[in-house]
Amino acid sequence: PPPAPVRDFGNGPERNAEAAGTEQSATLRATTTGVPGRDHDRGYPRRTELPLPAANPADAAIKLGLIPYHGIAPKLNDLQRRGDRVSVEVIGRSHQGRDLYLVTVTAPESRSEAREQSRIRALVENDPARAARDRRLPARYKAPIFVNDNIHGNEWEGTDAALRVIEELATSTDPAVADLLGRTRLYFNVTANPDGRVAGTRANGAGFDLNRDFITASQPEVRAMRQVMIDTQPVAMIDLHGYVNGTLIEPTTPPHGANYEYDLFIRNTYANGLGMEAAILALGHTPGKDGVRPPQIPFRDSAEGWDDWPPIFTPQYAPFQGAVASHTIEFPMRVNGSDYVNLPVEELRRRSAINTDIAAAAIRATYGFVRDRHDALIADQIEVFRRGAAGEPAREVPLGIVPGFGPEDVYTTTYPRAYVIPAGPAQRSATAAARLVDHLIANDVRVERARRPFRLGGTSYPAGSYLVDMRQPKRGLANVMLEPGADISPRVDAMYDISGWSHALLWGATVDTVTGGSLRVPAEPVLAAAPTGSVPRTSGPLALRVGDAQEVRAVNDLLAQGVEVTWADGVAVVPASARDAARTVAGRYGVAFARAGAARGVPLGRVRVAAAASADELFTLREMGFDVTPVSTAVLDAGFDWSGVDVLFVSSGLNHAALGEQARAALEAFLATGGVVTRGGTGAAFNTAAGLLTATPVAGRGDANGVVRVTSPDGSLAPAPGGHSFVYSPRWFTGLGPEVKVEQAYAADGPLVSGHWRAAADGTGGPDAARGQAAVISGRDERGAAVVLFGTEPMFRNHPKGLFPQVATALYWSAAVTGAAVTTP
Repeated sequence: PPPAPVRDFGNGPERNAEAAGTEQSATLRATTTGVPGRDHDRGYPRRTELPLPAANPADAAIKLGLIPYHGIAPKLNDLQRRGDRVSVEVIGRSHQGRDLYLVTVTAPESRSEAREQSRIRALVENDPARAARDRRLPARYKAPIFVNDNIHGNEWEGTDAALRVIEELATSTDPAVADLLGRTRLYFNVTANPDGRVAGTRANGAGFDLNRDFITASQPEVRAMRQVMIDTQPVAMIDLHGYVNGTLIEPTTPPHGANYEYDLFIRNTYANGLGMEAAILALGHTPGKDGVRPPQIPFRDSAEGWDDWPPIFTPQYAPFQGAVASHTIEFPMRVNGSDYVNLPVEELRRRSAINTDIAAAAIRATYGFVRDRHDALIADQIEVFRRGAAGEPAREVPLGIVPGFGPEDVYTTTYPRAYVIPAGPAQRSATAAARLVDHLIANDVRVERARRPFRLGGTSYPAGSYLVDMRQPKRGLANVMLEPGADISPRVDAMYDISGWSHALLWGATVDTVTGGSLRVPAEPVLAAAPTGSVPRTSGPLALRVGDAQEVRAVNDLLAQGVEVTWADGVAVVPASARDAARTVAGRYGVAFARAGAARGVPLGRVRVAAAASADELFTLREMGFDVTPVSTAVLDAGFDWSGVDVLFVSSGLNHAALGEQARAALEAFLATGGVVTRGGTGAAFNTAAGLLTATPVAGRGDANGVVRVTSPDGSLAPAPGGHSFVYSPRWFTGLGPEVKVEQAYAADGPLVSGHWRAAADGTGGPDAARGQAAVISGRDERGAAVVLFGTEPMFRNHPKGLFPQVATALYWSAAVTGAAVTTP
């Protein structure tokens, strides 16, 4: 059957264009006079007859006695027919094209009642001071609750629990349920990761952990979830996972996100956590009876290691969209991994049934919590937005606000007055700036464009510069993306995941911080960045300096069309005969060509890459337009045809020492005609084992990560925008041979800007040891291969977009130079 229409139920008549796979935002901002759009004018129920996917007997959920993906649509269609409380909409599609279902459960609403709810929701965000003064508002507003299920595909049971609770609410004759649905709307993302659910994998069909993607939003599933949170503005949300025994219920250990209104957040999140704990204990599971240990709340029960510092997770992103209670729930009984393969079906189904019961209890406890604290939760959400709009200083959370909240829990930040994304000569990349602006808008951060030149913070800016006024309701999200971050290494030893990120430092655009003064700038709100693509009117060849991933895409597009491109010191030169093609890609990717000078380069062909790499790197390489063939030790041993490869990229899954004799001989032959680019420990080991560049790799502490300061010489293959890069398990190189050139080095005055990087227990591997050391190196192997080694993480989870061109430039150089005569230094 044809796919169901993807419906917009949000802040405008057009679905956010970025959710459809572009960076241009068409979202219309909500206003206090009502939210435009056909879907907001519709009442409830809103029935959608979902197309039925083909039955798939290999669906991994079947073995566990759980609903397969193809069984969800019939179930939801039936629930819509059985009453007037359930509405289903398709909010997007997965990487592999499966529909994503949002279920809304609420009492019926007329068109005018639905419009009134939209008006109140917009008022809460856009005029929170007025909303706070309106004492009648909480009684009129249906508190939104968001339940997110199955974001990790092989943590299945949240979906089944949600379907159970939806059916209970849809069919109950209990007056208390009718009262609940008259005062709330419950939104269920029934399966956030249908690709992984079907395949039994944690990741989606692109190989991404969706619960690490929320401030990058590289994946369509995440963009759909993000839009749900923007459009519904939940006061509470829970994200259902597995498997930790006993059931793990957030709030978390330190460090705590410094950009939250944490006094409001911890009070509500801890209270709901206690309520969920009580509901789960009431089920009667015990270690002796069925192997289920009592629930644990990390904030209360652990010292560190389960933090809410990075905004990459669903419950850590939700507070920036208004949630004042937000939780990860990890149900207890493991059914994935080796257990899925090795345990009897009966045991797996016993465990899954327990997990489903526990997940359903957590959902019921959460809607009970919202029912009981309805007015207070709405007031707290209003207060979050009011503080932002008023530009109040960040509040330090009082000690003892909840039992156990001590000095170790206090994290705060200083909000600047504004951020400016300059136009004109001060902007290192107009293309990157436009991408950043569109990304901010897609996250519902307010951005303005200056109509005239202005002066701010002692700096003059031209008209067309972008302004992020930090007196806005969602200033926390603006700041968590744009601030440099903090070095939290001294405060904790263990982190759950990454500790440093910064769109301002890693996405390639120039972003200025304004710390004080009056903000009297003639500016207007923008819904999308201004176009940045151009071709000069002069005749002759054209030049495109490759400093952004969009410029890489443009070059690869031209190469795919057969355009004769030459490459010289990071510049792609296009002949005058390809002016029409250049004009097309300039508009398509927002890149600006210039008139080519007299410089002549080497011919550049379409670069074909064999990549032993992680899923995020494969995705990023393909996103930039490279022809990529995944390889591994097993693939090479099976007899790989190297004739269609220009460069080998190695970062994981390839062990040179484990290759068979024939595979090693074929690789040796390739190294006379093909290049090599590597990253990380696996790449460095491959370089050593293959006898490529003379260099000794040195490993930093394995969990170290964050934004680092680096230096690059003129003409480097790895120019770092603004002098910053990103590391995870950092590497550097010593003992360099005469054939080796340092393309990038860690800053001599200390590399770490933000993140967590400590020395190992024996004192080695810390940031002090990396001072001034080579982070990226290049050279020619005596066989002919042009080789580049990265000790940084330039494509990590598709996030540090300003670093992607470093990899592209390395690939271009390696492909263009390999095979030429080797000059011995």
